[in-house]
Amino acid sequence: MEQLVESLNIDLEQERKDILKKYRRLLRTAKPFLKDNDAKLIKKAFYTSVDAHKDMRRRSGEPYIYHPLAVAQIVVEEIGLGTTGIVAALLHDVVEDTDMGIDDIERLFGKKVAKIIDGLTKISGRFEYGSSQQAENFRKMLLTLSDDVRVILVKLADRLHNMRTLDSMPRDKQLKIASETIFIYAPLAHRLGLYSIKSELEELYLKYTEPQEYRAIARKLRETKNIRDRFISKFMEPIAQDLESAGLNFILKGRPKSIYSIWNKMRKQNKPFEEIYDLFAIRIVLESPPESDREKAICWQAYSIVTDHYKPNPDRLKDFLSTPRANGYQSLHSTVMSKSGQWVEVQIRTSRMDEIAEKGYAAHWKYKGNDTKVKGNIETWITQVRETLENGFGDKTAAIEFLDEFRSNLFNEEVFVFTPKGELKVLQAGSTALDFAFDIHSEVGAHCMAAKVGGILVPISYVLNNGDQIEIITSSKQKPNEDWLRIVVTSKARARIKDFLKEENRRYETDGRQLVEKKLKILGMDATAEVMNQLRAFFECKTTTDFFYRIGKGYIPIDDLKRFKRDRDAKEKKAAENSAANSTPPATGTDGKTLTKYLKQIHGDRADSDTLLIGDDMDKIDYKLAQCCNPIAGDDVFGFVTINEGIKIHRTTCPNAAELMSKHGNRIIKAKWSGKEEAFLAGLYLSGTDRVGLVNDVTRIISNELHINMRGLTIDTKDGVFNGDIKLYVQDTRHLDILIAKLEEVEGVYNVQRFDTNLNGK
Repeated sequence: MEQLVESLNIDLEQERKDILKKYRRLLRTAKPFLKDNDAKLIKKAFYTSVDAHKDMRRRSGEPYIYHPLAVAQIVVEEIGLGTTGIVAALLHDVVEDTDMGIDDIERLFGKKVAKIIDGLTKISGRFEYGSSQQAENFRKMLLTLSDDVRVILVKLADRLHNMRTLDSMPRDKQLKIASETIFIYAPLAHRLGLYSIKSELEELYLKYTEPQEYRAIARKLRETKNIRDRFISKFMEPIAQDLESAGLNFILKGRPKSIYSIWNKMRKQNKPFEEIYDLFAIRIVLESPPESDREKAICWQAYSIVTDHYKPNPDRLKDFLSTPRANGYQSLHSTVMSKSGQWVEVQIRTSRMDEIAEKGYAAHWKYKGNDTKVKGNIETWITQVRETLENGFGDKTAAIEFLDEFRSNLFNEEVFVFTPKGELKVLQAGSTALDFAFDIHSEVGAHCMAAKVGGILVPISYVLNNGDQIEIITSSKQKPNEDWLRIVVTSKARARIKDFLKEENRRYETDGRQLVEKKLKILGMDATAEVMNQLRAFFECKTTTDFFYRIGKGYIPIDDLKRFKRDRDAKEKKAAENSAANSTPPATGTDGKTLTKYLKQIHGDRADSDTLLIGDDMDKIDYKLAQCCNPIAGDDVFGFVTINEGIKIHRTTCPNAAELMSKHGNRIIKAKWSGKEEAFLAGLYLSGTDRVGLVNDVTRIISNELHINMRGLTIDTKDGVFNGDIKLYVQDTRHLDILIAKLEEVEGVYNVQRFDTNLNGK
């Protein structure tokens, strides 16, 4: 430690002053709501954390105590939690990093803090082959959600600070942490209504995964700021005058869309920055006594004033005043046409609604009392999460499946429907009549055979619409079947159906397991957990239980295990033939750590010895380029260790990258391109106006000027506009960029973009 301090030329006295400065700032921010002995409790937590982390430093070289202090500052300043949240934030890493246990925390700081710390403390120990430690950790943390949501709020603050300080981490760690953030934590912040935190997490994700595009959009936003400001000022002027005349107290805000949302829209719509017109939204925040009868009335009054000046789009009116979102979000959204012919989104809400929109769940406490169980739709959602955790997702191997289920409804909108007696029910958008039946009661769902909507008979697969009044028709002879899992979308319904099917399936699973064990014995193979997992992957089953069930039902013939053995033997033979003279390559399906050790062994003292060299290491390690993103030399890439197919090389911008890094971080390895010349398959999408000789000009540039081999060319024209796909072989990203630049110069070509999917399709 002393050597590290000397090598970094650290002024310890200055550091002590900085630590005290940060601590005093925390107390000043918290002061307005501190009661009784709160300040003493925070002080005790601070000194406990200082002592616990006294010999620890972050990768940046800073004292570790900076991190818990920063998390506590976010918790109080940006989320709005009180003393319990601050104390938990200061202590959130103490149990993990020291000998202090949860019992010690409870004795010193009480049960509430201890429970939050327990929920935040990571799980230690080994996990079953093929499961995800990240998914299991997340699942355990969520178990505390319905008891005290502050666990998740402190965790989000922790993740936000880690993302803000990601610069000091190596590139591979940046990608893993950023991917996990966009895959789980940003959607979770969205669901809990923490809009500011959600937006910042998304922007930081983009900053580290697509740094060039992030900087380009940020630069263009800066360059167009004055034009946007003038437009907003002119747009708001008549609205402000009429709001004042009506005697309304208000604040007008014009805020640009986030860099991430602009990037997302550019990517989805295949448009450049200049063609994304709704770059900002206008927000009208009205002053009104909290939760008074006037709140909704003055919002509609302001809406009337806006539409007096600007024509609204009737299809874009969203009323979240009467039917708030599950996270408590209330607002009135409308899109109106400006005088210059530009669509502008206008959001209208009260100051109470605005605070809840920005701080989400935590802001409810200010208006509902400091209660860890918030009222309304969000409480229903939290209860559903708890039920999902406790029903059907009890073992570690199901952690990934749970993560998929949980994540699937984080970003979804809601649908509002009614029971025959007029009771309002809020379900996930896309829910069916069968989902509604299970939401009423498990037994109603299990025996549901049809439904009536507005007196008309509809099937159980009927997708619910806002305002539907639904009556469920049941039959004692009806029972769930596997097809029902394809009909429902809610986690609650899926969990209940799986429970009902479990008993029936158990017999098939037992029969299947016995058949597999007997067949493996005949084939001379041991029935180990690793072999079973490889069988699961070979036959493309989600779990080993699913594999045994399919064998037991006869969906997979037992003799097909011979194919598995032949494939496994062939791969082992190839691995043996390709092994280096002084080392043996790790077996297929090993983890990333083992593979990294092997890479260091074969690369020796090279600086990047822990990195797979694409091109140079082919004779030592089995890898291939992933077809989901078709990387080419020059792309930022990583390696993913599959169970049965060796290593797949993916682009860091691959659509599957965030999910792979979030669920299976232990199977990620660093990879980069070697200098070897090689041809890579790439795809280009072209569009523009059609003319005679266009195709000839395009093919001349590709074949004659750049000497590029084409694999396929498809051009479709309609009413003077053309769209085309070209598949061709390039050397690297620089080669591809030169081609794109030349094609963009062709008369009539308006847009040229790379695409990655279906390159190998026929």
